[in-house]
Amino acid sequence: MKFLERALMLILGFTLAIFVVLMLESQDDYKSGTQVLGQAYNVKDRSYQRRTLNKLNASIEQADEQSSNNIQSSQVSATGLGQQKDEYLDLSTAILKASQRIGLFAQLTAWSPSQEMSLAELTEFDLDHKDLDAWEQFEFGISTTQLYPQGSVGVEEVLRKMQELEIVSIEQKEGGTQLKLIITFEDGGQALFKPMRFNRSQETLPDHFYFTDFERHNAEIAAFHLDKLLGFRRAVPVTGRVVNITRDLYSLAEGDLLKTFFISPAGNLCFHGKCSYYCDTSHAICGHPDMLEGSFAAFLPSKSIAPRKAWRNPWRRSYHKRKKAQWEMDDDYCEMVKDVYPYNYGRRLLDIIDMAILDFLMGNMDRHHYETFRAFGNHTYPIHLDHGRGFGRANHDEITILAPLYQCCLVRKSTLTMLLSYNSGPVPLSAAMRRSLLADPLSPVLLEPHLAALDRRVALVLQVVRECVNSRGSAHPEQVIILKDELYDNKKPDQLLDDGHFFD
Repeated sequence: MKFLERALMLILGFTLAIFVVLMLESQDDYKSGTQVLGQAYNVKDRSYQRRTLNKLNASIEQADEQSSNNIQSSQVSATGLGQQKDEYLDLSTAILKASQRIGLFAQLTAWSPSQEMSLAELTEFDLDHKDLDAWEQFEFGISTTQLYPQGSVGVEEVLRKMQELEIVSIEQKEGGTQLKLIITFEDGGQALFKPMRFNRSQETLPDHFYFTDFERHNAEIAAFHLDKLLGFRRAVPVTGRVVNITRDLYSLAEGDLLKTFFISPAGNLCFHGKCSYYCDTSHAICGHPDMLEGSFAAFLPSKSIAPRKAWRNPWRRSYHKRKKAQWEMDDDYCEMVKDVYPYNYGRRLLDIIDMAILDFLMGNMDRHHYETFRAFGNHTYPIHLDHGRGFGRANHDEITILAPLYQCCLVRKSTLTMLLSYNSGPVPLSAAMRRSLLADPLSPVLLEPHLAALDRRVALVLQVVRECVNSRGSAHPEQVIILKDELYDNKKPDQLLDDGHFFD
């Protein structure tokens, strides 16, 4: 027995010694990692950004040429360097190296905001109430980290309701450049309706600027699915539906909206409403003869319950035919953004980069503002809204949409891991989107060239990250790959504050 007791004590002591050594090493990693990160977030030499963009532009030109020759192929090489698919194994290695350099201790002890809270918890609303409908479950289930949880049954029920419930009221939504209708269903739920203007094969007109492009109903549907597949879950639920203009719209229209309905020379029932662009007889929305596709987006909670704050996007475009925005002319632009709260630490800048990646994958250049829920403060996500100008050009990759990524050279580990899984895993993003969109009543929502473009663009995003990692020195991938939001920290004394209008 004495021998057994001594053996147990020896084993226990040896285990304790190993644990102490590991903790000390982790603390050393934490110190060196935070020192490296501190140096990284204060770097002023940004010549690598110019080199990165030049390399990417060359890659884009090659990819565009190849994709135009073989747009139907989902295996188009993003770099144009051959048919061998790049698995980006160096980025997988960089993720592991970043974890090792930051250390377990730093990852476990990094400051984080309070635990996830939902609107129901903030308002003391009982989500378990037996009379709660699907609309309320979705709205009050919105949390500080996502609009809905993964595999949400409530969201599926909201989608079903928008697809099937009788429409009892319509009114035109005020503001905006193009026609949108507020739809009220028989159970009191509401959705935002965007009608189909053109068939899916018509792309953005060559002479149209991004701010005069037509909005596409199928882009709204596809954006919801893409956002979900990327693991963001920051876009409102959207579904397609075919409406009968006579029964669902004309019979319910009133006032000025009613006056815009007419029968076209082809015998189709048309209307155009009133808005800034394309609301006239020559740009009318017409049924066949009175059947019309459209997207239905679920409403967010009333602003009386969950008020929202609008923020001007730091990487907003000029919305002018000749002028350029500051970020288009300043390679050091991100350094200025990182010195402004709330982009100086935590999640917000990383959220903006996530949003840029989402926009790049669908070709959306129209991201002038974003909104957050005031109740969640500044440690929350931008809501992904209004994607009607996405999926306009399958054969063109607009690299400038990725400016937040290639100017800041920061990316979440979770986002990078997801992109790598779609690039190198068994199911490419195009296949995942194709399968997800099959559930929509308007399937096929996207034509094959747009699905193939997703895979090509995933590879281009990974190429940007590779260039960032290489330009910083592959020995310090933690400067680019952010393991936890709290590990990004550029706080300094007397930094400026964005009140939502700083980047006017």
